[in-house]
Amino acid sequence: MTTAIGQPLERVDGRPKVTGTARYSTEIPAPGMAYACVVGSRIAAGRVTAIDASDAWEEPGVLAVLTHENLPRIAAQPPLVPSLFGGPAPGETFFPMQDDAVHYGGQHIALVVADTHERAQHAASLLRVEYEESEPVTTVEQGREQSYEPETIFAGFLPGRTARGDVEAGFEKADTVVDATFEFAANNHNPLEASGTTAVWDGDELLLYDGTQGVNATQLTVAALLGIPLSKIRVVSHYVGGSFGCKAMIWHHPTLAAMAARAVGRPVKLALTREQMFTSCGHREEQEQRITLGATGDGRLTALRHHKLSPTSHFDDWAEPSLNSAAQMYACPNYEGVYRLIRANTMTPTFMRGPGDSSGMFALECAMDELAERTGLDPIELRLRNFADTDPVSGNPWSSNGLKECYERGAASFGWYDRDPEPRSRREGDWLIGTGMAAAGYPAPPPGTPQRARARIYADGSVVVQAATPEFGTGVATVMAQVAADALGVPVERCRFEKGDTDFSGIAAAVGSAGAGMISAAVHAAATALRDQLVRDAVADSGSPLHGADPDRVVVRDGTMFAGTSASTSAGTSSEPYTDLLHRNHRPDAEASGTWNPPGMDTPYGMLTFGAQFAEVAVDPELGLVRVRRMTGAFAPGRVLNPRTAYSQLMGGMLWGVGQALLEANHMDPRTGRWVAGSLGDYLISVNADAPDVTVELVEVEDRIVNPLGVKGVGEIGQVGANAAIANAVHHATGRRFRKLPITVEDIIR
Repeated sequence: MTTAIGQPLERVDGRPKVTGTARYSTEIPAPGMAYACVVGSRIAAGRVTAIDASDAWEEPGVLAVLTHENLPRIAAQPPLVPSLFGGPAPGETFFPMQDDAVHYGGQHIALVVADTHERAQHAASLLRVEYEESEPVTTVEQGREQSYEPETIFAGFLPGRTARGDVEAGFEKADTVVDATFEFAANNHNPLEASGTTAVWDGDELLLYDGTQGVNATQLTVAALLGIPLSKIRVVSHYVGGSFGCKAMIWHHPTLAAMAARAVGRPVKLALTREQMFTSCGHREEQEQRITLGATGDGRLTALRHHKLSPTSHFDDWAEPSLNSAAQMYACPNYEGVYRLIRANTMTPTFMRGPGDSSGMFALECAMDELAERTGLDPIELRLRNFADTDPVSGNPWSSNGLKECYERGAASFGWYDRDPEPRSRREGDWLIGTGMAAAGYPAPPPGTPQRARARIYADGSVVVQAATPEFGTGVATVMAQVAADALGVPVERCRFEKGDTDFSGIAAAVGSAGAGMISAAVHAAATALRDQLVRDAVADSGSPLHGADPDRVVVRDGTMFAGTSASTSAGTSSEPYTDLLHRNHRPDAEASGTWNPPGMDTPYGMLTFGAQFAEVAVDPELGLVRVRRMTGAFAPGRVLNPRTAYSQLMGGMLWGVGQALLEANHMDPRTGRWVAGSLGDYLISVNADAPDVTVELVEVEDRIVNPLGVKGVGEIGQVGANAAIANAVHHATGRRFRKLPITVEDIIR
């Protein structure tokens, strides 16, 4: 029987997006709309001593100037909890304008509200702010000597230090040791849609239109900060123009928009500018990672030490979890992983595409490439010799693996074994040509809170499934209609998925590749519950052809229930369409809810999504140019719900890997504590001209543990390993190792 799952259906949100009818959160009209403009601090450390708003108040249309002197105090500061765990998810445990202290550059110090956006911006520019400035600490080099080892990171969910075996004894047994330090520039988010919120009060009830990865996370966070019941807040997010992590946690602007709307007594729209996106929504932190590998003469790992140093804010022990997948990738008996943090004048860092593993796996996979060269092994052969049959951290079996198949499929598609492994062995005119590869690993959907969805079938045979998750570019509305269609046994064209509203059943924020697995599990549970309910109704209905049948032997195809010894073929069976059952009983519809409980922390399985990345580059050593000519990625993400949307996600991650490897970088000016690249206009990202030919190979593996449909997710794994494959290819082309991201023109010609 043909199933909807696995079909490469076109995205249902494609047409509204390309025709401009899709409505984003700051495009929602409301009667009497006012506009808020945030003012950021010009210093990175110190305090505000005075704010003169007299000139702003003289401008026509100005409705409010809110500062630490008159902004209401928040009711409570919820703890820093990653948004995928289903509770309040503030981006940092600090809320602005509660006192005169300045902790980082761009920190919100005032909010100007006017009757037009232009008037608000102009009035904001007229504020005269005086400061008492302190010396900021914003870089790794500035804070190295004051670094500390945290007990936990990632809001307390991960230990600051992990170990297994005896790492020093492992190095003593090693014949070869690779010891390398890698530097990573900070990265900033630049989604197509900058963050923004429209706030509307109706009495004591608040409606927020928010660009977010989790409407429930926004609802929970704003409710905690304002001290109002959840039942009084509704959050809607029809469309989100990309996120990649900056809309995963809930930053200050939704609550500030609500405060401003309450202050002026009318709806308020607060849209962050491109400059404010760099100072208001977190970032991927500057990092330094040192990795040491010990191996026997035949390339088998005896020890792995991985240390990371990075700045965090004054409020939170946050580091992206760069050491996690790297600790699980290879069968190494002796391991030590340590995070060290620097209290810096920066906002709390946050998720960014491939959070943690895109940097941690870069360090590991570049070191593994160097180890392969030293031991005279092909890079794939080295990885196969260290293949982990079980999870090295826990000793548990994998829920599913597929890594060997990824090596095989990726190498065959790329033509890996046709290459000459000798560096600088291939030249085309002025260009040196090199190829490189890297393994990829990313945690399968982590444990979290119960996920819920609701399914309803109407008497005309149409189906609506609802869950609170927004659509932020992944194709969730298309894919969840496919899941519901198969669970109910109806054609997919009869199914519609409604989303992005806290009035629907609750779903945690779709971050960290968790979205497809957790949402599909909840939708599957709801649609299956509805199917089973209708089957029970039919076999209990004396007017139904299925009356008295065994409900466990009823199958459903094309919206029709079949019962009998040959129900799978319809031969000699009784049958009844869902629609006939509903019409006969004068029921306009039927509905059911479903809940899925994710695996807990104590699940006796290792859960990673695996992949293998391959890249070919051309390097002009005189001009310092690097061009990525082609890439191949092979991935084992469990069951693939829609190959078209999966391919899009994986290809997008691989192309982001090009930018991370060669272009994306931001640095703090140590004198001012401000970003050198202040907005998208100064920040280099990949464009179409940088995009190479990309091949994606999907290796489907069965996983009965991760969730009912065996879906592990593809949102992050496409980026992991792409940067390392490119760096290893640059080494193969030039014969030189590059241990920093991004690799720049200056690095090549140095």
